[in-house]
Amino acid sequence: MQLIDTHVHLNFDVFQSDLDQIAQRWRDHHVVRLVHSCVEPSEFDQIQTLAQQFAELYFAIGVHPLDVEKWTSDTAPRMQSMAQSDPKVVAIGETGLDFFKADNVQQQEQIFWSHLQIAQQLNLPVIIHCREAAIPMVQLLEKFWQTQGPVQGVMHCWSGTPAETQRFLDLGFYISFSGIVTFKNAAQVHESAQMVPCDRILIETDCPFLAPVPVRGKRRNEPANVRYIAQQVADLRDVSLEDLAATTTENACRLFQLSLPD
Repeated sequence: MQLIDTHVHLNFDVFQSDLDQIAQRWRDHHVVRLVHSCVEPSEFDQIQTLAQQFAELYFAIGVHPLDVEKWTSDTAPRMQSMAQSDPKVVAIGETGLDFFKADNVQQQEQIFWSHLQIAQQLNLPVIIHCREAAIPMVQLLEKFWQTQGPVQGVMHCWSGTPAETQRFLDLGFYISFSGIVTFKNAAQVHESAQMVPCDRILIETDCPFLAPVPVRGKRRNEPANVRYIAQQVADLRDVSLEDLAATTTENACRLFQLSLPD
């Protein structure tokens, strides 16, 4: 069995004291590839160094919607240069819209549009954060499609309604489920996890956040815990863990152009 954790934040301070042990645990639990996301430009070099340190780690570059004030005139050129020079850059992000914690709608939409342009130019997928912003997100993506053309990508850490899920599926996006899918009260996430087609579903930890049941509340989240998310999604879809792992791994390889170890 091989698992891919499609969204991690291993550069955070909470991991620095025992990162080698964390890596050994993800290897022990069959995690063969990881995609490290990014929230601001100051992380670019740091994440690149981690990707050099761990062979199974690939990464994205971008600016989180809650960090758009850190976008400067040289951010886009830096992203383009790094993506073109480092084959371990497999996505643009995380980017998107977050109207739960911030109301700078116009600024967020402008920076998100810039990410979409870069992703399209480089033929890379986007990793999208969307919180309390599904309708404006769909509208903006539809506008981009109509005026610029399509881009590929994933709705990461998805917690939207089934109706919202379908809107993003209709746009061609993958849907990635995090530890939220293991929470008992996440009924709409459970329904979404059941409805996503086999060729569009992904899994992630979003570590160190959102530790899944049965480790929720006990410790920080880490990549080895993606197995709990895989098991829950498998149970919801009435398939074996091995089948769910094979499906999500194949999908991650397709979206992020990853190859598996021999």
